[in-house]
Amino acid sequence: MSATRLALSLTLVVLAWAGATGAGLPTVSHEGRAYVELKRVAASLKSGTLEAGAGSTRARLRTPGHVVTFTRNWSQILVDNRPLVLDAPVRVKQGVWLVPESFVGRVLPKLAGGPPVRTAQAPAHAPAAEVALEELRFRSYPSFTRIVLETSGPVTHKLEPGGLGEARIRLIGLGGAAQTEEVRDGVVEEIRVERVGADALLRGVFEGAAGPVRASALADPPRLVLDFARPADTAGPGERRVEATPLRTIVLDAGHGGHDSGAVGPSGLMEKELVLDVTRRVARLVEERLGIKVLVTRDTDVFVALKDRTSFANKQRADLFVSIHANAHRQAGMDGVETYFLSSEATDSTARQVAALENGVVQLEKPAGRGGNGHKVDIVKTILWDLAQSEFQIESERLAGIVNDSMTQSLRIGNRGVKQAGFYVLGGAAMPAILLEVGFVSNPKEERRLKDGRYRDEIARAIFAGLAEFKRHWDQRTRAAGDGPPVPRAR
Repeated sequence: MSATRLALSLTLVVLAWAGATGAGLPTVSHEGRAYVELKRVAASLKSGTLEAGAGSTRARLRTPGHVVTFTRNWSQILVDNRPLVLDAPVRVKQGVWLVPESFVGRVLPKLAGGPPVRTAQAPAHAPAAEVALEELRFRSYPSFTRIVLETSGPVTHKLEPGGLGEARIRLIGLGGAAQTEEVRDGVVEEIRVERVGADALLRGVFEGAAGPVRASALADPPRLVLDFARPADTAGPGERRVEATPLRTIVLDAGHGGHDSGAVGPSGLMEKELVLDVTRRVARLVEERLGIKVLVTRDTDVFVALKDRTSFANKQRADLFVSIHANAHRQAGMDGVETYFLSSEATDSTARQVAALENGVVQLEKPAGRGGNGHKVDIVKTILWDLAQSEFQIESERLAGIVNDSMTQSLRIGNRGVKQAGFYVLGGAAMPAILLEVGFVSNPKEERRLKDGRYRDEIARAIFAGLAEFKRHWDQRTRAAGDGPPVPRAR
Protein backbone atom coordinates (compact mmCIF):
# COMPACT_ATOMS: atom_id res chain seq x y z
CA MET A 1 0.00 0.00 0.00
CA SER A 2 1.34 3.43 -0.94
CA ALA A 3 1.98 6.08 1.71
CA THR A 4 -0.81 8.23 0.25
CA ARG A 5 -3.36 5.42 0.38
CA LEU A 6 -2.27 4.49 3.93
CA ALA A 7 -2.66 8.08 5.10
CA LEU A 8 -6.10 8.27 3.49
CA SER A 9 -7.19 5.05 5.21
CA LEU A 10 -6.01 6.29 8.60
CA THR A 11 -7.85 9.58 8.05
CA LEU A 12 -11.09 7.74 7.25
CA VAL A 13 -10.72 5.63 10.42
CA VAL A 14 -10.19 8.74 12.55
CA LEU A 15 -13.13 10.51 10.94
CA ALA A 16 -15.35 7.48 11.47
CA TRP A 17 -14.50 7.35 15.18
CA ALA A 18 -14.97 11.10 15.51
CA GLY A 19 -18.39 10.88 13.91
CA ALA A 20 -19.37 8.06 16.23
CA THR A 21 -18.43 10.00 19.33
CA GLY A 22 -19.66 13.43 18.31
CA ALA A 23 -16.23 14.98 17.82
CA GLY A 24 -16.21 17.94 15.50
CA LEU A 25 -19.69 19.08 16.44
CA PRO A 26 -20.20 22.80 15.80
CA THR A 27 -19.90 24.98 18.88
CA VAL A 28 -21.59 28.20 19.94
CA SER A 29 -20.17 30.86 22.21
CA HIS A 30 -22.10 31.61 25.40
CA GLU A 31 -20.76 33.64 28.34
CA GLY A 32 -17.28 33.42 26.85
CA ARG A 33 -17.31 29.59 26.73
CA ALA A 34 -17.70 27.04 23.94
CA TYR A 35 -20.97 25.10 24.08
CA VAL A 36 -22.57 22.39 21.93
CA GLU A 37 -26.29 22.12 21.25
CA LEU A 38 -27.61 19.08 23.08
CA LYS A 39 -29.86 18.16 20.15
CA ARG A 40 -26.76 17.90 17.91
CA VAL A 41 -25.14 15.64 20.49
CA ALA A 42 -28.19 13.37 20.42
CA ALA A 43 -28.24 13.41 16.60
CA SER A 44 -24.57 12.29 16.50
CA LEU A 45 -25.54 9.06 18.28
CA LYS A 46 -27.15 6.33 16.19
CA SER A 47 -29.81 5.48 18.78
CA GLY A 48 -29.79 8.63 20.89
CA THR A 49 -33.07 10.22 21.98
CA LEU A 50 -33.43 13.56 23.71
CA GLU A 51 -36.10 14.71 26.19
CA ALA A 52 -35.53 18.45 26.55
CA GLY A 53 -38.37 20.94 26.77
CA ALA A 54 -37.55 24.65 26.40
CA GLY A 55 -39.21 25.42 29.75
CA SER A 56 -38.16 22.25 31.57
CA THR A 57 -35.85 22.15 34.55
CA ARG A 58 -34.26 18.90 33.44
CA ALA A 59 -33.34 17.19 30.17
CA ARG A 60 -32.47 13.54 29.52
CA LEU A 61 -30.30 12.00 26.80
CA ARG A 62 -31.01 8.31 26.34
CA THR A 63 -29.05 5.66 24.48
CA PRO A 64 -29.33 1.86 24.71
CA GLY A 65 -28.00 1.10 28.19
CA HIS A 66 -27.31 4.72 29.27
CA VAL A 67 -29.20 7.76 30.58
CA VAL A 68 -27.65 11.20 31.11
CA THR A 69 -29.65 13.73 33.15
CA PHE A 70 -28.99 17.47 32.81
CA THR A 71 -30.29 20.21 35.10
CA ARG A 72 -30.71 23.78 33.85
CA ASN A 73 -27.96 26.11 35.19
CA TRP A 74 -26.14 23.31 37.05
CA SER A 75 -22.61 22.03 36.39
CA GLN A 76 -23.38 18.62 37.86
CA ILE A 77 -24.96 16.01 35.59
CA LEU A 78 -25.96 12.42 36.26
CA VAL A 79 -24.50 9.67 34.07
CA ASP A 80 -26.47 6.51 34.78
CA ASN A 81 -27.42 8.10 38.14
CA ARG A 82 -23.76 8.78 39.01
CA PRO A 83 -22.77 12.43 39.45
CA LEU A 84 -20.22 14.09 37.21
CA VAL A 85 -19.28 17.78 37.52
CA LEU A 86 -18.55 19.54 34.22
CA ASP A 87 -16.29 22.58 33.84
CA ALA A 88 -19.28 24.87 33.16
CA PRO A 89 -23.02 24.81 33.86
CA VAL A 90 -25.65 23.53 31.44
CA ARG A 91 -27.52 26.45 29.89
CA VAL A 92 -30.77 27.01 27.96
CA LYS A 93 -30.52 29.85 25.42
CA GLN A 94 -33.62 30.86 23.48
CA GLY A 95 -35.16 27.48 24.23
CA VAL A 96 -32.07 25.52 23.09
CA TRP A 97 -30.25 23.30 25.59
CA LEU A 98 -26.47 23.80 25.58
CA VAL A 99 -23.75 21.65 27.18
CA PRO A 100 -20.07 22.61 27.64
CA GLU A 101 -17.83 21.43 24.82
CA SER A 102 -15.91 19.27 27.32
CA PHE A 103 -18.98 17.02 27.57
CA VAL A 104 -18.23 15.68 24.10
CA GLY A 105 -14.81 14.35 25.08
CA ARG A 106 -15.66 13.24 28.62
CA VAL A 107 -19.02 11.56 28.24
CA LEU A 108 -19.85 10.86 24.62
CA PRO A 109 -17.31 8.02 24.19
CA LYS A 110 -19.17 6.06 26.89
CA LEU A 111 -22.52 6.65 25.20
CA ALA A 112 -21.08 5.58 21.84
CA GLY A 113 -19.57 2.41 23.27
CA GLY A 114 -16.07 3.80 23.68
CA PRO A 115 -13.85 4.13 26.76
CA PRO A 116 -15.79 4.42 30.05
CA VAL A 117 -16.38 7.86 31.50
CA ARG A 118 -14.69 8.72 34.77
CA THR A 119 -17.27 9.50 37.42
CA ALA A 120 -17.07 10.15 41.13
CA GLN A 121 -17.00 6.63 42.56
CA ALA A 122 -15.55 4.99 45.59
CA PRO A 123 -12.30 3.11 44.94
CA ALA A 124 -12.43 -0.65 44.48
CA HIS A 125 -10.27 -1.22 47.53
CA ALA A 126 -9.85 0.46 50.86
CA PRO A 127 -7.27 3.26 50.98
CA ALA A 128 -3.95 2.34 52.46
CA ALA A 129 -3.73 5.40 54.71
CA GLU A 130 -6.20 6.11 57.49
CA VAL A 131 -8.94 8.50 56.49
CA ALA A 132 -10.44 10.99 58.94
CA LEU A 133 -14.08 12.04 59.31
CA GLU A 134 -14.05 15.81 58.79
CA GLU A 135 -17.76 16.60 58.99
CA LEU A 136 -21.04 14.82 59.69
CA ARG A 137 -24.17 16.69 58.60
CA PHE A 138 -27.78 15.95 57.70
CA ARG A 139 -30.80 17.38 55.87
CA SER A 140 -34.41 16.39 56.47
CA TYR A 141 -36.85 16.01 53.57
CA PRO A 142 -40.52 15.06 53.55
CA SER A 143 -39.87 11.46 52.44
CA PHE A 144 -36.26 10.83 53.50
CA THR A 145 -33.34 11.98 55.62
CA ARG A 146 -29.95 12.61 54.02
CA ILE A 147 -26.75 12.01 56.00
CA VAL A 148 -23.43 13.21 54.59
CA LEU A 149 -20.04 12.14 55.90
CA GLU A 150 -17.30 14.36 54.49
CA THR A 151 -13.90 12.69 54.80
CA SER A 152 -10.25 13.54 54.19
CA GLY A 153 -10.07 10.88 51.47
CA PRO A 154 -12.18 8.23 49.70
CA VAL A 155 -13.77 5.61 51.93
CA THR A 156 -15.11 2.21 50.93
CA HIS A 157 -18.47 1.39 52.49
CA LYS A 158 -20.39 -1.85 53.00
CA LEU A 159 -24.04 -2.22 54.03
CA GLU A 160 -24.45 -4.76 56.83
CA PRO A 161 -27.55 -6.44 58.30
CA GLY A 162 -29.19 -4.32 60.98
CA GLY A 163 -31.98 -4.70 63.47
CA LEU A 164 -35.62 -3.70 63.03
CA GLY A 165 -34.97 -0.11 64.01
CA GLU A 166 -31.48 0.51 62.65
CA ALA A 167 -29.25 0.51 59.58
CA ARG A 168 -25.54 -0.44 59.71
CA ILE A 169 -22.88 0.75 57.28
CA ARG A 170 -19.24 -0.32 57.72
CA LEU A 171 -16.74 2.41 56.77
CA ILE A 172 -13.55 0.55 55.90
CA GLY A 173 -10.38 2.27 57.01
CA LEU A 174 -12.12 5.33 58.50
CA GLY A 175 -10.30 6.49 61.63
CA GLY A 176 -11.11 8.94 64.40
CA ALA A 177 -13.11 8.94 67.61
CA ALA A 178 -16.71 7.84 68.07
CA GLN A 179 -19.35 10.46 67.28
CA THR A 180 -23.10 10.84 67.73
CA GLU A 181 -25.44 13.25 65.93
CA GLU A 182 -29.04 13.70 67.09
CA VAL A 183 -31.50 14.05 64.21
CA ARG A 184 -35.03 13.37 65.53
CA ASP A 185 -36.84 14.44 62.36
CA GLY A 186 -39.55 11.78 62.32
CA VAL A 187 -37.41 9.36 60.29
CA VAL A 188 -34.01 9.05 61.98
CA GLU A 189 -33.53 9.41 65.71
CA GLU A 190 -29.74 9.65 65.69
CA ILE A 191 -26.58 8.73 63.80
CA ARG A 192 -23.74 6.97 65.64
CA VAL A 193 -20.21 6.49 64.29
CA GLU A 194 -18.52 3.77 66.38
CA ARG A 195 -15.06 2.17 66.33
CA VAL A 196 -14.88 -1.46 65.15
CA GLY A 197 -11.21 -2.47 65.00
CA ALA A 198 -9.51 -0.68 62.12
CA ASP A 199 -12.87 0.42 60.68
CA ALA A 200 -15.78 2.58 61.73
CA LEU A 201 -19.40 1.45 61.91
CA LEU A 202 -22.16 3.93 61.20
CA ARG A 203 -25.45 3.06 62.86
CA GLY A 204 -28.60 4.86 61.81
CA VAL A 205 -31.15 4.55 64.63
CA PHE A 206 -34.72 5.07 63.39
CA GLU A 207 -37.63 6.52 65.33
CA GLY A 208 -39.74 3.65 63.96
CA ALA A 209 -39.06 0.77 61.63
CA ALA A 210 -36.07 1.05 59.34
CA GLY A 211 -36.78 2.04 55.74
CA PRO A 212 -34.71 1.54 52.57
CA VAL A 213 -31.16 2.93 52.53
CA ARG A 214 -29.32 4.27 49.47
CA ALA A 215 -25.57 4.99 49.68
CA SER A 216 -23.51 7.00 47.17
CA ALA A 217 -19.77 7.72 47.32
CA LEU A 218 -18.92 11.08 45.75
CA ALA A 219 -15.74 13.02 45.19
CA ASP A 220 -14.50 16.63 45.23
CA PRO A 221 -14.72 16.73 48.22
CA PRO A 222 -14.72 13.02 49.20
CA ARG A 223 -17.98 12.16 50.96
CA LEU A 224 -20.48 9.39 51.53
CA VAL A 225 -24.15 10.34 51.05
CA LEU A 226 -26.74 8.15 52.80
CA ASP A 227 -30.46 8.51 52.10
CA PHE A 228 -32.78 6.92 54.70
CA ALA A 229 -36.37 6.69 53.38
CA ARG A 230 -39.57 6.72 55.38
CA PRO A 231 -40.77 3.10 55.60
CA ALA A 232 -44.30 4.09 54.60
CA ASP A 233 -43.13 5.93 51.51
CA THR A 234 -43.30 3.79 48.37
CA ALA A 235 -41.05 6.19 46.45
CA GLY A 236 -37.31 5.62 46.75
CA PRO A 237 -35.07 8.06 48.62
CA GLY A 238 -34.82 11.33 46.76
CA GLU A 239 -37.79 10.59 44.53
CA ARG A 240 -40.64 13.07 44.78
CA ARG A 241 -44.18 12.83 43.64
CA VAL A 242 -45.46 15.67 41.52
CA GLU A 243 -48.85 16.84 42.64
CA ALA A 244 -51.03 19.91 42.28
CA THR A 245 -52.25 21.16 45.65
CA PRO A 246 -53.36 24.53 47.04
CA LEU A 247 -50.73 26.74 48.64
CA ARG A 248 -51.19 26.21 52.37
CA THR A 249 -47.93 26.88 54.22
CA ILE A 250 -45.13 29.46 53.92
CA VAL A 251 -41.93 29.45 55.96
CA LEU A 252 -40.39 32.90 56.51
CA ASP A 253 -36.73 32.96 57.46
CA ALA A 254 -35.23 36.00 59.18
CA GLY A 255 -31.55 35.85 58.35
CA HIS A 256 -28.72 35.73 60.91
CA GLY A 257 -29.50 36.12 64.64
CA GLY A 258 -27.82 35.62 68.02
CA HIS A 259 -24.06 35.94 67.82
CA ASP A 260 -24.37 36.47 64.07
CA SER A 261 -25.31 40.13 63.59
CA GLY A 262 -25.15 40.06 59.82
CA ALA A 263 -24.28 43.36 58.12
CA VAL A 264 -23.95 46.45 60.33
CA GLY A 265 -24.68 49.97 59.08
CA PRO A 266 -22.56 53.09 59.71
CA SER A 267 -24.80 54.19 62.60
CA GLY A 268 -25.08 50.69 64.05
CA LEU A 269 -28.21 49.20 62.44
CA MET A 270 -27.77 45.43 62.58
CA GLU A 271 -29.15 43.26 59.80
CA LYS A 272 -30.39 40.60 62.24
CA GLU A 273 -32.67 43.10 64.04
CA LEU A 274 -33.98 44.70 60.85
CA VAL A 275 -34.91 41.44 59.10
CA LEU A 276 -36.51 39.93 62.22
CA ASP A 277 -38.81 42.95 62.49
CA VAL A 278 -39.65 42.86 58.76
CA THR A 279 -40.29 39.12 58.89
CA ARG A 280 -42.75 39.53 61.78
CA ARG A 281 -44.62 42.22 59.85
CA VAL A 282 -44.82 40.04 56.73
CA ALA A 283 -46.03 37.07 58.79
CA ARG A 284 -48.90 39.11 60.28
CA LEU A 285 -50.04 40.32 56.87
CA VAL A 286 -49.96 36.84 55.29
CA GLU A 287 -51.86 35.26 58.18
CA GLU A 288 -54.49 38.00 58.35
CA ARG A 289 -55.10 38.60 54.66
CA LEU A 290 -54.24 35.33 52.88
CA GLY A 291 -55.51 32.97 55.53
CA ILE A 292 -52.68 30.50 55.11
CA LYS A 293 -50.31 29.03 57.65
CA VAL A 294 -47.11 30.97 58.32
CA LEU A 295 -44.13 29.50 60.16
CA VAL A 296 -40.88 31.28 61.02
CA THR A 297 -37.41 29.82 61.53
CA ARG A 298 -36.82 32.26 64.38
CA ASP A 299 -39.05 34.70 66.27
CA THR A 300 -36.40 35.94 68.69
CA ASP A 301 -32.75 36.98 68.59
CA VAL A 302 -31.31 33.46 68.40
CA PHE A 303 -28.76 31.84 66.12
CA VAL A 304 -30.10 29.17 63.73
CA ALA A 305 -27.70 27.10 61.63
CA LEU A 306 -28.21 27.50 57.88
CA LYS A 307 -28.95 23.83 57.28
CA ASP A 308 -31.58 23.83 60.03
CA ARG A 309 -33.62 26.56 58.35
CA THR A 310 -34.63 24.64 55.24
CA SER A 311 -34.69 21.37 57.19
CA PHE A 312 -37.39 22.97 59.35
CA ALA A 313 -39.35 23.94 56.22
CA ASN A 314 -39.02 20.41 54.86
CA LYS A 315 -40.25 18.83 58.10
CA GLN A 316 -43.27 21.13 58.02
CA ARG A 317 -43.92 20.24 54.36
CA ALA A 318 -44.04 23.93 53.49
CA ASP A 319 -45.03 25.10 50.02
CA LEU A 320 -42.67 28.12 49.94
CA PHE A 321 -39.47 29.20 51.70
CA VAL A 322 -38.58 32.92 51.82
CA SER A 323 -35.33 34.05 53.47
CA ILE A 324 -35.19 37.79 54.27
CA HIS A 325 -31.85 39.66 54.44
CA ALA A 326 -30.29 43.11 54.04
CA ASN A 327 -27.32 43.88 51.85
CA ALA A 328 -23.97 45.60 52.37
CA HIS A 329 -21.23 46.86 50.08
CA ARG A 330 -17.87 48.60 50.45
CA GLN A 331 -19.22 51.38 48.20
CA ALA A 332 -21.42 53.46 50.50
CA GLY A 333 -23.64 54.72 47.67
CA MET A 334 -24.82 51.26 46.61
CA ASP A 335 -28.60 50.92 47.00
CA GLY A 336 -31.64 49.00 45.80
CA VAL A 337 -33.23 45.59 46.27
CA GLU A 338 -32.42 42.27 44.66
CA THR A 339 -33.82 38.76 44.84
CA TYR A 340 -32.05 35.43 44.50
CA PHE A 341 -32.85 31.83 43.77
CA LEU A 342 -30.47 28.89 43.96
CA SER A 343 -28.06 27.82 41.27
CA SER A 344 -24.62 26.21 41.36
CA GLU A 345 -23.39 29.07 39.16
CA ALA A 346 -23.72 32.76 40.04
CA THR A 347 -25.28 35.25 37.64
CA ASP A 348 -22.28 37.58 37.94
CA SER A 349 -19.41 38.54 40.23
CA THR A 350 -21.70 40.65 42.43
CA ALA A 351 -24.02 37.68 42.97
CA ARG A 352 -21.02 35.54 43.90
CA GLN A 353 -19.92 38.13 46.45
CA VAL A 354 -23.39 38.31 48.03
CA ALA A 355 -23.57 34.50 48.24
CA ALA A 356 -20.08 34.32 49.75
CA LEU A 357 -21.08 36.90 52.38
CA GLU A 358 -24.25 35.05 53.35
CA ASN A 359 -22.54 31.62 53.23
CA GLY A 360 -19.85 32.92 55.57
CA VAL A 361 -22.31 32.34 58.41
CA VAL A 362 -21.37 28.65 58.18
CA GLN A 363 -18.01 29.52 59.75
CA LEU A 364 -19.89 30.56 62.90
CA GLU A 365 -21.43 27.12 63.21
CA LYS A 366 -19.78 24.33 65.14
CA PRO A 367 -18.51 22.10 63.62
CA ALA A 368 -20.03 22.88 60.22
CA GLY A 369 -18.07 24.80 57.66
CA ARG A 370 -14.62 23.62 58.75
CA GLY A 371 -12.99 20.29 58.29
CA GLY A 372 -10.74 18.51 60.74
CA ASN A 373 -7.68 19.67 58.82
CA GLY A 374 -8.49 23.32 59.60
CA HIS A 375 -9.30 24.27 56.00
CA LYS A 376 -12.54 25.97 55.07
CA VAL A 377 -15.10 23.88 53.23
CA ASP A 378 -16.13 25.04 49.72
CA ILE A 379 -19.78 25.90 50.39
CA VAL A 380 -20.84 25.66 46.75
CA LYS A 381 -19.47 22.12 46.61
CA THR A 382 -21.57 21.19 49.62
CA ILE A 383 -24.60 22.44 47.66
CA LEU A 384 -23.76 20.41 44.57
CA TRP A 385 -24.35 17.05 46.21
CA ASP A 386 -27.90 18.00 46.92
CA LEU A 387 -30.06 18.57 43.86
CA ALA A 388 -33.37 18.79 45.71
CA GLN A 389 -33.83 22.46 44.95
CA SER A 390 -33.26 22.01 41.21
CA GLU A 391 -36.67 20.31 41.01
CA PHE A 392 -38.24 23.64 41.93
CA GLN A 393 -35.92 25.98 40.06
CA ILE A 394 -38.51 27.28 37.58
CA GLU A 395 -41.04 27.99 40.33
CA SER A 396 -38.30 29.62 42.44
CA GLU A 397 -37.37 31.89 39.56
CA ARG A 398 -41.04 32.81 39.02
CA LEU A 399 -41.53 33.57 42.73
CA ALA A 400 -38.34 35.67 42.80
CA GLY A 401 -39.47 37.71 39.79
CA ILE A 402 -42.95 38.44 41.18
CA VAL A 403 -41.72 39.47 44.64
CA ASN A 404 -38.84 41.53 43.23
CA ASP A 405 -41.19 43.43 40.90
CA SER A 406 -43.59 44.10 43.77
CA MET A 407 -40.82 45.49 45.97
CA THR A 408 -39.26 47.78 43.36
CA GLN A 409 -42.62 49.15 42.23
CA SER A 410 -43.99 49.72 45.74
CA LEU A 411 -40.83 51.04 47.39
CA ARG A 412 -39.74 53.30 44.53
CA ILE A 413 -36.20 52.01 44.91
CA GLY A 414 -33.51 50.82 42.56
CA ASN A 415 -34.09 47.43 40.96
CA ARG A 416 -30.93 45.33 41.08
CA GLY A 417 -32.81 42.45 39.48
CA VAL A 418 -33.42 38.76 39.97
CA LYS A 419 -30.20 36.77 40.21
CA GLN A 420 -29.01 33.29 41.00
CA ALA A 421 -26.13 32.04 43.12
CA GLY A 422 -25.06 29.18 45.39
CA PHE A 423 -26.74 30.13 48.67
CA TYR A 424 -26.21 27.41 51.26
CA VAL A 425 -29.40 28.36 53.13
CA LEU A 426 -31.47 27.52 50.02
CA GLY A 427 -29.59 24.34 49.13
CA GLY A 428 -31.75 21.84 50.94
CA ALA A 429 -35.20 23.27 50.29
CA ALA A 430 -37.71 20.75 48.92
CA MET A 431 -39.98 23.55 47.70
CA PRO A 432 -39.65 26.85 45.74
CA ALA A 433 -37.21 29.01 47.72
CA ILE A 434 -35.86 32.55 47.39
CA LEU A 435 -33.62 34.96 49.28
CA LEU A 436 -34.53 38.67 49.47
CA GLU A 437 -32.10 41.56 50.00
CA VAL A 438 -34.42 44.40 51.09
CA GLY A 439 -31.84 47.20 51.00
CA PHE A 440 -28.28 48.23 51.86
CA VAL A 441 -27.59 48.95 55.52
CA SER A 442 -24.13 50.12 54.42
CA ASN A 443 -25.71 53.11 52.60
CA PRO A 444 -26.19 55.94 55.19
CA LYS A 445 -29.27 57.29 53.40
CA GLU A 446 -30.84 53.87 52.99
CA GLU A 447 -29.93 52.91 56.56
CA ARG A 448 -31.98 55.87 57.85
CA ARG A 449 -35.00 54.67 55.86
CA LEU A 450 -34.54 51.10 57.07
CA LYS A 451 -34.65 52.31 60.69
CA ASP A 452 -38.07 53.88 60.14
CA GLY A 453 -41.00 51.71 61.25
CA ARG A 454 -43.23 53.17 58.52
CA TYR A 455 -40.75 52.20 55.83
CA ARG A 456 -40.48 48.70 57.29
CA ASP A 457 -44.25 48.49 56.97
CA GLU A 458 -43.89 49.43 53.30
CA ILE A 459 -41.30 46.69 52.81
CA ALA A 460 -43.55 44.14 54.49
CA ARG A 461 -46.56 45.17 52.40
CA ALA A 462 -44.49 44.95 49.21
CA ILE A 463 -43.27 41.43 50.06
CA PHE A 464 -46.82 40.45 51.04
CA ALA A 465 -48.20 41.77 47.74
CA GLY A 466 -45.67 39.66 45.83
CA LEU A 467 -46.55 36.54 47.81
CA ALA A 468 -50.27 37.19 47.29
CA GLU A 469 -49.76 37.55 43.53
CA PHE A 470 -47.71 34.33 43.40
CA LYS A 471 -50.43 32.53 45.38
CA ARG A 472 -53.02 33.75 42.88
CA HIS A 473 -51.03 32.25 39.99
CA TRP A 474 -50.36 29.08 42.02
CA ASP A 475 -54.06 28.59 42.77
CA GLN A 476 -54.98 29.21 39.13
CA ARG A 477 -52.57 26.50 38.00
CA THR A 478 -53.90 24.20 40.71
CA ARG A 479 -57.49 24.61 39.47
CA ALA A 480 -56.36 24.03 35.90
CA ALA A 481 -54.06 21.12 36.78
CA GLY A 482 -56.11 18.74 34.69
CA ASP A 483 -55.33 20.74 31.54
CA GLY A 484 -51.63 21.39 32.09
CA PRO A 485 -48.50 20.43 34.01
CA PRO A 486 -49.00 20.34 37.80
CA VAL A 487 -47.18 22.49 40.30
CA PRO A 488 -44.33 20.56 41.98
CA ARG A 489 -45.12 19.59 45.53
CA ALA A 490 -42.96 17.47 47.78
CA ARG A 491 -44.60 14.59 49.65
